[in-house]
Amino acid sequence: MTAIGTVYGIGVGPGDPELITVKAYRLMKESPVIAYPKKRRGSKSYAFQIIEQYVNTNEKEMLGLVFPMTKDQEILDREWNQIVVEVWECVKEGKDVAFVTEGDPMLYSTFIHMFRLMKELHPEVEVKSIPGISSINGVASQIGVPLADGDDWTGIIPATNDRERMKKALLDHDGIIFIKVAKVIDMMIDLLEELDLVDKAAVATKVTSNEEVIWRNVRDLRNADLEYLTLMLVRK
Repeated sequence: MTAIGTVYGIGVGPGDPELITVKAYRLMKESPVIAYPKKRRGSKSYAFQIIEQYVNTNEKEMLGLVFPMTKDQEILDREWNQIVVEVWECVKEGKDVAFVTEGDPMLYSTFIHMFRLMKELHPEVEVKSIPGISSINGVASQIGVPLADGDDWTGIIPATNDRERMKKALLDHDGIIFIKVAKVIDMMIDLLEELDLVDKAAVATKVTSNEEVIWRNVRDLRNADLEYLTLMLVRK
């Protein structure tokens, strides 16, 4: 009987390929299957761009997985089940699968849902998370502002259009990272100005990568069309 392979969720960092850990590098080399988020139109995903200099695609089985970008539960269930089926087809043959994700696999990652669903549908499969450097760590280093010091309260908050919750987050913390901030950037700038924090904020997209952009004057971003991988750091 063939032994079942292991699924590794591998954090490959925020963008700079040199921020991949030694363990992540080793497991990518050792795993016969590299699974990665794939865009429907065939362009390279961000995670794939980070790892491509380390992976010989001619020697590996490259498993591109299309992740559903919808809130329709029926579509979500169908697509996620298909993703688990595709990974299961590999591991049941005894192949280890290295699933790469930008940042850290256990922090607002596409890997989390697959981790849960694989455990539910195929509990015999060992699923391991290999931590990575997140964009949250990356932005603090790039801007040169500490996330937390001493007894500071620091929050990691998904930015939404719930103005009162965003305001409370700003009032309750000494340092805040707002992820997914692109869609509500105008509201966030209004809040920062209301609370006299606009000069305490910076915004960055694709931190540490060769496409990185940092804005230290967030007022310039009114009505801006920002990348999905954009976050805001506020440090009082």
